[in-house]
Amino acid sequence: MDKRSNAQFIATMGLLIALMIVLSQVFGFETQLLKITFDFIPQVVMASLFGPLWTGIGSVIADLIGSTVLGKGAFFIGFTLNSFITGVLYGYFFYKKPISWKNAFLCVLLNTLIISLFLTPLWLSIMYKIPFTDGRLWMIRIVKASIMLPLQTVMIVFFGNVIPFKSLSKRFAA
Repeated sequence: MDKRSNAQFIATMGLLIALMIVLSQVFGFETQLLKITFDFIPQVVMASLFGPLWTGIGSVIADLIGSTVLGKGAFFIGFTLNSFITGVLYGYFFYKKPISWKNAFLCVLLNTLIISLFLTPLWLSIMYKIPFTDGRLWMIRIVKASIMLPLQTVMIVFFGNVIPFKSLSKRFAA
């Protein structure tokens, strides 16, 4: 990478990380057991441009800065791990691949199963000493998943068709 590409990479990563923080911490909805955000939109852009590893790293940076500077709840490293896994999954499904209905749905479904319906309830049960099998914990997770799965899929496909990924990705080609 030449210096210009390096500067573009850093600036673009910084902008996308900032967007993730704003969409998560400022415009997100959060309670003790539930968080709804739209930070997946800049994550998809990051994933399409930079791949799984950099998206995972960018997601971790956004999580650490966001929870430190603007966090509404207690910091827990498990949620940072969630951010990394989510970023890697987005990178896997969207780096150098079309943003299709199939890719968007499979990506969101996998994130929903791994993050929303397994890891997040596990972290919440550890943090708040709620039994992992507690109905309150699962009811809210299942309702969120059933709403967010189609919503995220549609939004990813919509933004995937609006954002000119091909021309953007040429700027970052080695």
